Amino acid sequence: MRAMQARGDEARFLLDDMVDDVVERLAFLRHVPARALLIGEWSGLLVPQLPHGCEVVSLHPEEGFDEETPFPVGGFDLIASFGTLDTVNDLPGALIHLRGALSPGGLMVASFPGAGSLPALRDAMLAADGERPAAHMHPMVDVRAGGQLMTRCGYASPVVDSRPLSVSYRSFAHLLRDLRAQGLSRALASPVPRLSRAQAALAAAKFMDGAERRTEEFEILTLSGFRK
Repeated sequence: MRAMQARGDEARFLLDDMVDDVVERLAFLRHVPARALLIGEWSGLLVPQLPHGCEVVSLHPEEGFDEETPFPVGGFDLIASFGTLDTVNDLPGALIHLRGALSPGGLMVASFPGAGSLPALRDAMLAADGERPAAHMHPMVDVRAGGQLMTRCGYASPVVDSRPLSVSYRSFAHLLRDLRAQGLSRALASPVPRLSRAQAALAAAKFMDGAERRTEEFEILTLSGFRK
């Protein structure tokens, strides 16, 4: 499993957007948690915005935490997961374990890159691969599948939505740097052939398409629901 990483002043725009969204949802729903579990929130921006006195437990997949196994503790009024659930092997199982760790009436919010992310990069990699395309990116969840999962996993009042986030780049290399910094590189266990220098140059040229800057699109998918 990959997770977004904090390294100095490197990019974290996706996590910032996800944190802002959780804060807005809590205010809109008037949900005031007394005990919260935060998964993958390495920025530290959310904790000061939670209600005063809220007990917070922070866990990080890169430190050995496994979302696909039952939680040793429960009774959380809020569980917020950031940028990790799209790379678990058993997403339905992980959602069920998250629901099990909630207290009755507790809220789960999970945000991660959705299937509409990185269309320009996908086109560039297809162009570089030629007649033998490789799995350079792991499969991503779309809105419809997210809704079906939330219902299947027993959440009350499930809500699934997505929002776009556009980012401008001055080079293909800058895009790749941002993806690595935020843990968005390939997460599949199976090996994939490395691009040759010629293929890498073709991918870079296709991505920029002769422009000085190129806008790439990210889709942030958010699943939320309550425990009955």
